[in-house]
Amino acid sequence: MAGLCLGPLLRYADGSSATVWVEASRPCTAEVRCADGARGTTRTFQVAGHHYALVPVEGLTPGTSTPYDVFLDGTRVWPLPDSSFPPSVIHTPDADGTVRVAFGSCRWAAPAADAHDPVGPDALDTLASRIARDPKAERPDVLVLLGDQVYADEVSDATRRWLSARRDPSEPPGSGVADYEEYTRLYYESWLDPEIRWLLSTVPSCMIFDDHDVIDDWNTSAAWLADMRATPWWRERVLSGLMSYWVHQHLGNLSPAELAADPLYLAVQDTPDGTDELRAFACRADTDPATVRWSYRRDFGRVRLLMVDSRAARVLDEQHRAMLDPGEAQWLRTEALQDPGSYDHLLIGTSLPWLLPHLVHDAESWDASLCRGERGARWADFGEKLRRAADLEHWAAFPESFEELADLIAEVGSGDGAPASVLVLSGDVHHAYVAEPKWPARPASSEPTGPLNSRVLQLTCSPVHNSIPLYIRLGFRFGWSAVARGLGRRLARHGRCPRPSVKWRKTGGPWFGNQLMTLTLHGRSARLRLEQARADGTLKTVEESPLTPS
Repeated sequence: MAGLCLGPLLRYADGSSATVWVEASRPCTAEVRCADGARGTTRTFQVAGHHYALVPVEGLTPGTSTPYDVFLDGTRVWPLPDSSFPPSVIHTPDADGTVRVAFGSCRWAAPAADAHDPVGPDALDTLASRIARDPKAERPDVLVLLGDQVYADEVSDATRRWLSARRDPSEPPGSGVADYEEYTRLYYESWLDPEIRWLLSTVPSCMIFDDHDVIDDWNTSAAWLADMRATPWWRERVLSGLMSYWVHQHLGNLSPAELAADPLYLAVQDTPDGTDELRAFACRADTDPATVRWSYRRDFGRVRLLMVDSRAARVLDEQHRAMLDPGEAQWLRTEALQDPGSYDHLLIGTSLPWLLPHLVHDAESWDASLCRGERGARWADFGEKLRRAADLEHWAAFPESFEELADLIAEVGSGDGAPASVLVLSGDVHHAYVAEPKWPARPASSEPTGPLNSRVLQLTCSPVHNSIPLYIRLGFRFGWSAVARGLGRRLARHGRCPRPSVKWRKTGGPWFGNQLMTLTLHGRSARLRLEQARADGTLKTVEESPLTPS
């Protein structure tokens, strides 16, 4: 009899359809049956000895919350027997058009409930407990996870012991994961957490990777990549990382229609074992990233979410560095500008913040200039070492891409039918803040841009569950100061860096803790709430404010 190994995860959901992801113990038929009669069924597919299904559910009633059960070969496997959690539901959007988007990043797997948690309470665990305790509690319509869903290079003590029983940890890659099977261990550890398992079964989720899903500072530079490719273990790590990401995270980001047209998904489904097809795809994605698109679009009524790949889509040639390859950049532009007036809020999800504290921005721009050779070979060598040591690889480290994103946002926000808000959602930096840009008047020779009609904000929130070292607290507090801004400008002058086309200021934060931000979007109004997990099992609101007029 087939058993349920992992899941269910409610991934895609719109007014009438949804997808539910599961891993089973053997090949079988997976089925989802809803209380209102909607249902879906599909056969599992196999990758590296594991059996998965993404069940499309059709016929849902808009504006409802419908409990569902999961069956494998006709046997009910979810809800779990004697579960203390309420039934999992598929919630279709409210008729009044309100959309609640909760987001964050950087979730290190929580230990067992009776074990000491070295990094404090988990914000997602706490959110799950609140919703489970009170059926009337506000719940997100979608959970946006902006990277580092698993940590392939910073495993828990329990996983380290498991790895030691499997292979010699004194051999590279040491205590980091080495292959697909070890990646599955990370997902089991993270997603079998009882609160997380239930939360992901009842709240739809959108995901995108960041560096720790593969390795710290993944794709920092061409020199970094060359060094990694020279190691004997890197190829298996990166291929396994991409394969496991495709299975566990990427597939669920797609709509049923997109899945039905995806040639790789169809090929994996049509073969008894899809490992070779998926591995060949991962090889192409690694050697020629421009051939693969991990970015995607999701619409929630009149809210448009564009999730952007800020890692694998990079161009690393020092003379032509770009956060997004040309095809990816054009995709983002097309999706943002498509059907002006058809959405009230544009959310751009990018794991790495676009707007950083001024000192950090200028340091990254300066370092990029050094590495490009503006100050000679010795400074270029120093710049590469500094880039790796200090993690100088955000949007500011790709100056042309920073400006292209600024120009695109200005174009969206000043055009006909401009949305009420353009909000850049990010994580990565283990604290939270709000920053607001302004576009100074441009010279007459520049392409004209009309007055900005949209509220534009950088909203950064992390970690969901991870450590916050003292140097992060002190460094980012100082990074926003006037003294730091002056120091940053001196670095920029030394690197011959042009001034950014936008100016920005911090309007909220910095906040430190395990935390989540939630946007409540209704019509052209937007509200922000930041909540932090407390030791007593509650989420405390530390900031709540309107972003646009009600």
